[in-house]
Amino acid sequence: MPGTGAPAQASAAATPAQPGPGRRAVVPAETVSETTTRLRPVPAEAPVAAAAVPGGAGVPEGAGDRRGRPGDGPTPPISAGAAHPAGRPLPGHAVPAPGPVPPWSTPVPGPGAGPFAPFGEPEQHGGGDGGPDRPRRFGGRGRSQVAAATVCLVLGAGLISGAVAGSWLAGDSAQDGTRGAFAAAGDLWHSVPVDRLFPPTVQGRGAGPGGADRTWTRIAVAPDSGCAGAFDPLLHKLLDPAGCARLLRATYTDATQSHVTTVGLLFTTADAAAMASLAHRFDKEGLDRRGDLMPLPYAAKGTVAAGFGPSQRAAWTVSVLTDAPVVVYAVSGWADGRTVDDPQPAEEAMASGATTAPAQAGLGHEARGLADRIERSLRKNAASATEQPS
Repeated sequence: MPGTGAPAQASAAATPAQPGPGRRAVVPAETVSETTTRLRPVPAEAPVAAAAVPGGAGVPEGAGDRRGRPGDGPTPPISAGAAHPAGRPLPGHAVPAPGPVPPWSTPVPGPGAGPFAPFGEPEQHGGGDGGPDRPRRFGGRGRSQVAAATVCLVLGAGLISGAVAGSWLAGDSAQDGTRGAFAAAGDLWHSVPVDRLFPPTVQGRGAGPGGADRTWTRIAVAPDSGCAGAFDPLLHKLLDPAGCARLLRATYTDATQSHVTTVGLLFTTADAAAMASLAHRFDKEGLDRRGDLMPLPYAAKGTVAAGFGPSQRAAWTVSVLTDAPVVVYAVSGWADGRTVDDPQPAEEAMASGATTAPAQAGLGHEARGLADRIERSLRKNAASATEQPS
């Protein structure tokens, strides 16, 4: 028709030529510089009419209007088994058969995952010589692991044995040390100078009534002797089973020379068990508080203690040691030789509120304070005797 030639030519020029059914598009050859394989086009199939799908459900909305429009490219083919956007297969396309579903116990490997073994089946490992695979035994260990376990067992047994042996040896050493100290204390009467057993001056910080300080000065030392005549008969009978190796005595006076106190060290021949039994009897029966078991004083002529006899005893204390074969005692009285009718054990005379004459004069503190410090000196000397030279 007149006037329609130009538009038709323009439309024909705008629409690219479509390859026919019997022709294949020419694809340029790949060049060396390309690194990605070029995809080859697949000949387009005949479009599926919307009428072929009931209700047009097989073609997305607007797809039919775009087919064949000028300016649109070739319609992508619909491959076999293509599915509807809703998940249903399109009519006329075969649905591929589903592959085998692994059992519930078989883990599905992800992308790039290595080989896996199903649950409950042993993992297969090839033989070292290229032979067939064989299952690995559960709990199997190599020779190196067995050797390491053996070494650990031997070392553990050695450590335990060493600890037991060390404890045993340490216990024996402790027992030997205790026996050695006990024996060393029993030899002090002839192995230590008298000034170390009975120091010339003894400081009694806080030893007096109300925590007052005391200072005692030695005024006489009795010659070392046996126990004959050194105790009243009843006390001698009580101490006799322990034996008498040596008796050492010294008499002190206070700073005012108003009081005198005799301190004695009875070195027995008893062992540790016998000393422990004797100490238990004293404590259980209260023998250290009985007036008929009071020790005798040492009255030195020419001193303020010259008149210190049995009738002048005012307070006393007796201590049976268990870490040394020694009985320590002390007895105190007035230096003026006055007679005492009601002597008291040192503990009772030291009690708060005591109103007896020995208590008011502090004679219980004199006996107890001096005996304690002589006992400490004895233990210190015994410890020094057992120290090993470096």
